[in-house]
Amino acid sequence: MYKLLDGKLISEQIKTEIAEEVKRMMEAGMKRPHLAVVIVGHDGGSESYVAGKIKDCETCGFQSTLIRFEEDVTEERLLKEVDRLNRDSDVDGFIVQLPLPKNISEQKIIEAIDYRKDVDGFHPINVGRLSIGLPCYISATPAGIMELLKRYQIETCGKNCVVIGRSNIVGKPTAMLLMQKGYPGDATVTVCHSRTKNLKEICREADIIVAALGQPEFLKADMVKDGVVIIDVGTTRVPSTETKSGFKLKGDVDFNDVATKASYITPVPGGVGLMTRVSLMKNTLLAAKGEIYGK
Repeated sequence: MYKLLDGKLISEQIKTEIAEEVKRMMEAGMKRPHLAVVIVGHDGGSESYVAGKIKDCETCGFQSTLIRFEEDVTEERLLKEVDRLNRDSDVDGFIVQLPLPKNISEQKIIEAIDYRKDVDGFHPINVGRLSIGLPCYISATPAGIMELLKRYQIETCGKNCVVIGRSNIVGKPTAMLLMQKGYPGDATVTVCHSRTKNLKEICREADIIVAALGQPEFLKADMVKDGVVIIDVGTTRVPSTETKSGFKLKGDVDFNDVATKASYITPVPGGVGLMTRVSLMKNTLLAAKGEIYGK
């Protein structure tokens, strides 16, 4: 019988821990941590993520600022806003919610963010520091996955881990963290992607599978071995007549099928997504305290 890796439960615990820490900071005369969020346009997914982040700030006792731009904003104007936030000493960390409209280079915006305030962990300096094991802001989803493994005391040392997906924000950093020295790490990591030839065979050898490819219900029971640990990063909105909103969130794993063979598995929703959100709060707290790059 499988056990749930409950992102809701763990993220609530972490938010309580952060709120207590903020209380101690305030009592010691420090300022309240401040996260700013920039959103462009009205993408449904982005809107709900951002609303969630603002709500989390409230729960953790952070100050938050939401900065909105319409879809037609120019790259130049957005870069100006990034520069203003870089220089605003009251803002500890900020994020620019992705995706951005086609006329704006996401990479250019990410690189314009001061890496010391890059609480999303997307700046090349943070990514580079992560790759050689230096302190940095780790991007929120990989950090959330590691925290989940840690809190449930999932053994990673010497385990075969398969990461399906090679994106810069999930697949690559997750693979790097799993192979780093220490816990949770020391795993033997295989990264699979759309060009991998014998995916099924590779997955069948895995003790831990991180599915992050963005294809709903891709991973089936015949692709995994008994006792596998499943981390499902997928969140695809699929039309549904069962919900008020008219859509349902589906993961990259066929949950009902795969759960019969898993020892631990994350649900969607209620798994990795909530851990991603709380990891952003942890990074903002680190930024406010100057624990990575000083004040």
